[in-house]
Amino acid sequence: MKFLLRLSVTGILVVLLANLLPGVSTDSYWTAIIVALILGILNLIVRPVLVILTLPVTILTLGLFLLVINAFIILMTDGLIDGFSVDGFWWALLFSICLSILQSILDALVEK
Repeated sequence: MKFLLRLSVTGILVVLLANLLPGVSTDSYWTAIIVALILGILNLIVRPVLVILTLPVTILTLGLFLLVINAFIILMTDGLIDGFSVDGFWWALLFSICLSILQSILDALVEK
């Protein structure tokens, strides 16, 4: 049940951010749900591999390179899903930062 709640909340956030950020677009709410699902799968499988492979750079930049990894995962999702598009790296970076912040806020509210 918690998984479905997180998936639907992330889908809503993707639609909200797609409407707020001009460089990001999604066709429908169902596309946003698929984006949320693919993001979850990529964060589960690809992100740990990328973090391990880029560990020296991540340490050297004091963890800021993790933002680049998040943007890369957003761009990978853009390549996998037809109804979701991101106009470039900087929009992907801004989208990932906003999505992370909003998810953190909503997770804190749900736990209370």
